Amino acid sequence: MTAYPPEPWNLAGQAYLSIWRVPVSGLPALPGGVEPIVVGGRAQVFTAWIDYQEPGQLQYHELLATVAVRGERLSGSITDIWVDSEVSLAGGRALWGIPKDLAALDFAHGRTFTASAATQDDWIATAAFTPRPSLPVRMPAAFDVVQMLDGRLKRSPVRAKARPCPAAADWRINESGPFGFLAGQRPVLSACLRDFKILFGG
Repeated sequence: MTAYPPEPWNLAGQAYLSIWRVPVSGLPALPGGVEPIVVGGRAQVFTAWIDYQEPGQLQYHELLATVAVRGERLSGSITDIWVDSEVSLAGGRALWGIPKDLAALDFAHGRTFTASAATQDDWIATAAFTPRPSLPVRMPAAFDVVQMLDGRLKRSPVRAKARPCPAAADWRINESGPFGFLAGQRPVLSACLRDFKILFGG
């Protein structure tokens, strides 16, 4: 059994986000009872490369896809997620029902952030984010992550602050991989979330 911190987790670092509009018929499976938010026959999918750094409790890398779903406030359900930390994997599954898997994640920070992700079987995706000018303003956010845990829906609160800035993003996606539902599409919006701080869980 891998030891992990109790919730909530205090995390910090850098994140690189893209938003996609995906036909409902192409969405990955959601937990029973969870409905995507649909506009014009399409759902909103958020993908993110995340570098968790000090002074957060844990330091590791992550790639995920989240579908915006109905809820009392902004909510998302994580359909695909990979980390390079067994501690994060064990805690995410046990505390919140987040379906984390292990992958090799390679991040390079610089004027343009580049990243790649691969499992033992095949590569998942690569990306490059080039930030655009923005104001140095820290913005708060609050949302719920909705997952299935022990046969029941669990809504886990998340509170965050970050310095967002728009970015140009260039993605390459393995059509036969788990992100294949995004292949051939372009994100409608991308951003860098600088120096974020997150309180994850209740």
